[in-house]
Amino acid sequence: MHQQLRGESDYEQLPDDVPVSAHVADVEQAKGISAYFMFVIQVKQKGDGRYFIFRRYRQFHSLQAKLRGKFDPENNKNFNTCVLPALPGKVYLGNKQEIAEKRIHELNIYMKKLLALPAWILLDADLRIFFYQTTEDSVQVPKSLRRLRPPTRKVQTKTVKEEVIPEDEKPWAEALYNFTGANDLELTFKAGDIIYLLKKVNEQWFEGIHSHSTGIFPKSFVRIIKDLSQEVATIQEDRRIVAHWFRCVHHKEDCCEIRDIYLKTGISLQPEYKMLLSKMRAEFETEDIALNYCDPEGDLVRILDDTDLELMAVEAEERPKVTKADFVPWRVHVSRKHDLTVYNIHP
Repeated sequence: MHQQLRGESDYEQLPDDVPVSAHVADVEQAKGISAYFMFVIQVKQKGDGRYFIFRRYRQFHSLQAKLRGKFDPENNKNFNTCVLPALPGKVYLGNKQEIAEKRIHELNIYMKKLLALPAWILLDADLRIFFYQTTEDSVQVPKSLRRLRPPTRKVQTKTVKEEVIPEDEKPWAEALYNFTGANDLELTFKAGDIIYLLKKVNEQWFEGIHSHSTGIFPKSFVRIIKDLSQEVATIQEDRRIVAHWFRCVHHKEDCCEIRDIYLKTGISLQPEYKMLLSKMRAEFETEDIALNYCDPEGDLVRILDDTDLELMAVEAEERPKVTKADFVPWRVHVSRKHDLTVYNIHP
């Protein structure tokens, strides 16, 4: 099959069940003849399927040896050779848990580079078996998933003016381990760096600022020195009721209709996703709707959770479109759930 894969069409020809990315979500201790640690790995398939697998370091080492035997140019003179990414070496002395924790970053880099190799490598039987969710994997339940990235596409990353808060009063943390962000939304820092805290994304992730860049990062990679105050947390979590009206744009098949919707009980600047979705379903008397907001570039972005609503509210405050009294500054765009024509699918 690999001989049929050519050029830019390689990826499109891969089956949907081929793994294309993987990330260590946690490390768990397993019991056997002797204590050892398992890496809890979230795998994403080309068809967007996601699942967890549980692997020991020795299984990574075994996979690397098999791949080197087949594809490494030094061991194989055949046409199908490839330079494989480096796997972190074995460590024979030290605390097993500390060794496993320190390997997380290196294993993430290894898997990222491994799954970015030519498409025909992804079809290798040994590689697919390693990332395959076995029956044993499927029945295990991860304990905490401390390093699992939040399921959100966008996070607030407003620049913070340094003069707003005195240096000695800022919430901050010290990095315990190196962390390399997987994209522009995540911070990159080294052990010992100082990170100023902006907000709490969820129980395991924070948003912070480091070296004039903002982004999210896992809580387990840092030691909190001065935590976010309860007052700040309360402001973030409990946005007061500010209006009774909001504007809704209904995207129909042939036109757009604008509705101004009134809520007797009032609506907060940042409502809950489930509440707003329920209100819209009642307003349009159908379950077949999707909520969206218009981003600064003019494209519609589908709202999937409270984080998306928060981003909508923040962007609306910066560029209000509705100026009537008793209106919230944001507006909701309602479309049919399965209608993708309203989105910019060709950026």
